[in-house]
Amino acid sequence: MAALQQGCGQRMQALMRRGLLLAAMAPLLLAGCGSLPRINPDLTMRPSHPIQMEGAHGPLSSQQSKAILARLKLGADDTHIFERHLALVQEMGSSPLVVGNKVELLLDGPATYASMFAAINAARDTINLETYILEPDEIGQSLVDTLLVKQRTGVQVNLLYDSVGSLSTPKEFFQPLVDAGAYVLEYNPVDPRKARKDWALNERDHRKLLVVDGKIAYVGGINISSVYSSGSFGSSSSRSKNARHTQDGPTWRDTHLRIEGPVVAEFQKLFMSTWERQKGDALGGRNYFPQLSNRGPEVVRAIGSSPDDPYSLMYATLISAINSAESQVYLTNAYFLPDAQLLAALKDAAVRGVDVRLLLPGKSDSDLVLFASRSFYQELLGSGIKIYERQDALLHSKTAMIDGVWSTVGSTNLDWRSRLNNQEIDAVILGQDFGNRMQTMFEQDLRASRQITRDDWEHRSLLSRLKEAGARLWARLL
Repeated sequence: MAALQQGCGQRMQALMRRGLLLAAMAPLLLAGCGSLPRINPDLTMRPSHPIQMEGAHGPLSSQQSKAILARLKLGADDTHIFERHLALVQEMGSSPLVVGNKVELLLDGPATYASMFAAINAARDTINLETYILEPDEIGQSLVDTLLVKQRTGVQVNLLYDSVGSLSTPKEFFQPLVDAGAYVLEYNPVDPRKARKDWALNERDHRKLLVVDGKIAYVGGINISSVYSSGSFGSSSSRSKNARHTQDGPTWRDTHLRIEGPVVAEFQKLFMSTWERQKGDALGGRNYFPQLSNRGPEVVRAIGSSPDDPYSLMYATLISAINSAESQVYLTNAYFLPDAQLLAALKDAAVRGVDVRLLLPGKSDSDLVLFASRSFYQELLGSGIKIYERQDALLHSKTAMIDGVWSTVGSTNLDWRSRLNNQEIDAVILGQDFGNRMQTMFEQDLRASRQITRDDWEHRSLLSRLKEAGARLWARLL
């Protein structure tokens, strides 16, 4: 099960349990997490430029951008998230807001894998896959077999996987792909002799991104692993067609997106940038950036966060959106270890009368993270924030919906690793139609969750309190 754990800290603990140089590894871990967190940009600054959008044929005029924003507001509650937040994020140098996209919301592994495999099977030119975990199990083997068929039929396959996330996967697992002409790149190898830049054990690629033919992008929280073989709603017989046997352990609840339209080029740029920084083989001779047309009504921003940046762009974007909220803040997150700034933003929103709800795991692949997260409940409940724990599945989603019109799905956790050490990727989607789908999904999760009330929490056991206090000491390493 250690091979399935989702954070670099848990992976390092698994290595230590196997007897690998605990004394030598601990200083490296502490060195990576001991520094003060990066400072976010000034989120109180006044934006100096109007909101700018782009379409399939380049930047839109100010009048076109204003008309789209007006359409997005129709039927929505009063919110300042457009005027203040969007302009502020634009000032931070984020990627553009892109119009004309079609976004499909995918719940859990079976739906996501079915869609991904269909897109891969239909690929005609290129397949770029970036993932934190690629397990050598039934799902992983099925994926590699499918990629191998496409490579042999002339489609160029480029695979980027994280060294720690895929620690249990032997190099021989990828050799058939390499022999067929695919490019396979290990991100930040654990072995320092293979490092492609300054070696930093804690720096990991936590992204989950698939781009097919430069026209379809998949983004979200789902890795390549059979733990996702079962759906988390309904009977456990809801399974991926690519898994033949019943999995061991709990079902996993996660969220992914399928995106078509002009914004796919922005996700492709993020893949290519990481590939180049890791000194992968030159990816030439293919059309990685085809001409893209409008495919739907969604306005999307692609956000890639990296430890090479002065701060986490997704984290700063989320804080800004929460600070701009007027009616709702609905957060779902697998690893909730907030810093002072996020705590302040959530509590301030609740004081303003915003309905702040946190959907968090009731069970986790890391007990340390679970109890460290619960150590913040007393403070949050005291501020009027509602907390729910998903009961019948292991919650791994990283999503948010604010004021019914601002949504995000991606790989970014609300923990120290995502803020400081990880490469992450997220999509921000604007508009009430998609917001309604996000709210429906959130309410569906709530029906499978237990609300944590302030009275119940104050009567929890002494043992639970001790576990929370002890785990809190390790929060910066998790």
